[in-house]
Amino acid sequence: MSAWRGTRFAWLSALTASVLLMLAPAVWNGFPFMFYDTGAFIEMAVQGGFKPERSAFYSVFLSAFWPRFSLWPAMVAQVLMTVLVMAAFGRVVLPGLSPWRFFTLIVALSLCTGLPWYAAEVLPDILAPLSVLCLYLIGFHGAALGWPQKTALIAVAILGITSHASHLGLAAGLIAVIGLMQAVTRHVTLISASPRVVLPALVFALSLLSLVVSNFARTGDVFLSRSGPAFLFGRLVQDGIAKRVLDDTCPGSGYRLCAYKDSLPKDANDYLWGHESPFQSLGGFEGTAGEAESIIVESVKRYPWIHLRMAVSNTVEQLTTFETGDGIEPLNEIPVPAITQHLPGQLEGYRASRQQNSQITFRWINALQVPICALSFAALNAILVSSALRRDWTDRIFLPAFLLAALFGNAFICGALSNPQDRYQSRLMWAATFVVLLLTKRLQSRLWYGALAVMKNFRTRVIGPPDIGVAT
Repeated sequence: MSAWRGTRFAWLSALTASVLLMLAPAVWNGFPFMFYDTGAFIEMAVQGGFKPERSAFYSVFLSAFWPRFSLWPAMVAQVLMTVLVMAAFGRVVLPGLSPWRFFTLIVALSLCTGLPWYAAEVLPDILAPLSVLCLYLIGFHGAALGWPQKTALIAVAILGITSHASHLGLAAGLIAVIGLMQAVTRHVTLISASPRVVLPALVFALSLLSLVVSNFARTGDVFLSRSGPAFLFGRLVQDGIAKRVLDDTCPGSGYRLCAYKDSLPKDANDYLWGHESPFQSLGGFEGTAGEAESIIVESVKRYPWIHLRMAVSNTVEQLTTFETGDGIEPLNEIPVPAITQHLPGQLEGYRASRQQNSQITFRWINALQVPICALSFAALNAILVSSALRRDWTDRIFLPAFLLAALFGNAFICGALSNPQDRYQSRLMWAATFVVLLLTKRLQSRLWYGALAVMKNFRTRVIGPPDIGVAT
């Protein structure tokens, strides 16, 4: 009993330390990290309503933690959820993982990846990798999980999948990957990990149903998303395809955008969010949806090979674009109206934050993190090839293949169906490093002994050498 209590205390201590460490950058900033989209989530969290480009589910998550009082409780909950999912994942993939070795992994990931910057940001980006980890656990280790743990993982997965349209597409692809792996291994004797698609498919179905029901409850209409055509059309504007369609068909086509064909923005973000963009003039997400869909279809008919070439190019660009810090910069006055109206007591703290005062630079952070994440991506491929050659039908095949599918799928969804941005891929790259550390015992041991050496050196310098006694 005492040993069990000791283990429980050790894990509680390690998890608490992990949460505090992961919150440290945001605490140093003086305020949770904000993004250009944060204001819309705050508005929905406080007053409800519907915004076609934002998730109601992430807003409900925020609203559960008293955002009017402070945004910190929601960020503590978000970081705690991240740490608990990672701990469950680590203990399943690496049986016998000790609490202090887990904490060492958190230290390494906090220093060498963008993990803490996304975990404490008022944005659903951190839920993308958490969804991937949860789907893997319930899809490959569901039989080994108890129902309380399985239920918690399912809840996190559903929250993650429903929190952003790109997460929904990513989950759909990963469900297909699990089903394919189950079909491929149906005649293989599996000892540990075993792909089973039923439960992940049920999670995806519940997510879809939740989205449709939520949209109906808020608007009275049955639909899945009203923002997809606009984001894809923004990419067509950026790639010059939309301009080509308008040049070839106007004025006969009767598109309202014909009047703007020679003044379209050159960048997808400028088209979607610029105050003087024709997108705003013509009605935004809902007002332009029908025309955007029509132009997209017409462009595919006219220029299929250009579409294919640009889709491949944007996917590759997104796959290799993953610097930390995208959007963690002064946001000017973008979230201020929402904060002023709904969280007036927090406006001073937001304005005083290091982020808002240009006191955060990611130059040296990315000098370390980008090479490490790139090496992690290469290591995933190496582990997969090595294990496949040995036909090692364990996590050493399934996990790298699954995570690589997530990375490639995310790059396609965000790059080809929207437009490449660093944060879209960066939010997932820490998971690659995490998996490599779990699957590479030698590297993990070096990390552990290195941490011990640092702590020993710290004790010697700060506390002094141990008292070994004096012989008499």
